[in-house]
Amino acid sequence: MENEITGRLEHEKIGRLLVHYAIPAVVGTMVNALYNIVDRIFIGQGVGPLAMAGLTLTFPILLFLQAFGMLVGAGAATRVSIHLGRKANDMAEKVLGNALTLTFIITFLTVVPCMVWMDDLLFAFGGSEQTIPYAKDYLYIVVPGTLLTSLSFGFNAVMRASGYPKKAMYTMLIGAVTNVLLDPVFIFWLDMGIQGAAIATVISMLLCTLFVMNHFIRKDSIIRFHRGVFKLEKPVVWNILTIGVSPFAMQLAGSVVVVIQNYALKQYGGDLALGANGIITSVGMLQVMLIIGIAQGMQPIVGFNFGAKQYGRVQETLRLAIIVSTVIMGIGCFCSVAFPELITRAFTNDPALLDVTANGLRISLLVFVVVGSQLVISQFFQSIGVAWKAMFLSLSRQMLFLIPAMLLFSRFWGLDGVWYAAPFSDFVAAVTAWGFLWHYVKSLKKELME
Repeated sequence: MENEITGRLEHEKIGRLLVHYAIPAVVGTMVNALYNIVDRIFIGQGVGPLAMAGLTLTFPILLFLQAFGMLVGAGAATRVSIHLGRKANDMAEKVLGNALTLTFIITFLTVVPCMVWMDDLLFAFGGSEQTIPYAKDYLYIVVPGTLLTSLSFGFNAVMRASGYPKKAMYTMLIGAVTNVLLDPVFIFWLDMGIQGAAIATVISMLLCTLFVMNHFIRKDSIIRFHRGVFKLEKPVVWNILTIGVSPFAMQLAGSVVVVIQNYALKQYGGDLALGANGIITSVGMLQVMLIIGIAQGMQPIVGFNFGAKQYGRVQETLRLAIIVSTVIMGIGCFCSVAFPELITRAFTNDPALLDVTANGLRISLLVFVVVGSQLVISQFFQSIGVAWKAMFLSLSRQMLFLIPAMLLFSRFWGLDGVWYAAPFSDFVAAVTAWGFLWHYVKSLKKELME
């Protein structure tokens, strides 16, 4: 099994290999997006606009918690790929065991403060007396379940990176199907509203966690848990965190952006604008997660071949991933700009919320086509272990460009200014990513010639 997997990564045609890894990864990331999107559709249609606004308030806290899960999961997945490429399976298993220990420690250290200071956080994030009760009903159930989320998503990435893309896909499908089936049961039939959506999500995460953990205790897995790999070792921990810091920073930046955005939205559009942003975020997330799936499918191919010093295969994989991502994002961008009302109706039939959301969706995703290449290039630098470039590119779109643009544009154009900040930051961040890639390729060619 091990020779078959590593042999494919080293010799199979890149196009076929990318399809083999990307399709299961895309299914997995789309399923990840559907967890939140399905909740929002059922809540928007079955509970109302204020519940949708309350759910939007939960984004900063959930993004904050998920960031720490990605810090470990993404870092471990990349290191496992590189170690397998170097035929260092013992080191890959140490990464696996240390990642599990880190997940438990970090989850405890982040979940407890969120539970203790939840009221203060929600008020600070722009909540009102009408929206905070909905947010609390959801968070009091979902936040303690963060451990399950971190274990299922983080180790699903490691499973995929170690050569089991289809099994990783099945893991996510189990959770998604369960969530879709349980949402209407708890929300409508048991009349539990937003709490029902939270319970359905946690149960789904539990099933995913059981499935993925079972994989790493099986003797036929390339890497697995066994004695001696759980004790934290400083070099191993450092290697995980230095790579994982890029997606961690991106996710954490997303939390900060949502906080600032919520303030601006509430100031210029009230609770209705908060609800609209929840829908717009869902639509954008669906497209972004599709590209992240392609980038994640690229990651084990790039990581393994970079470790094996087969740079031609690395370059070919990157080029193909960029082309596919740009085409897909172009289609998504066109649909979002041309048919915003039709897309919005999937989430709400409230006339006021429908108008605000359609206008915001049309503006926010105006140049979303460029986001595909920016995400792939950022993942590329993470996959080859160049952590600081991956982190800078992850941060640039949200922290360096979006926040200043949002604060500036809203002063001139009010609520529309908040929406216009997104296409501006998308374009500038994409140009920056291409500049980084051009400089890296030029430097690598010079190094190889010497």
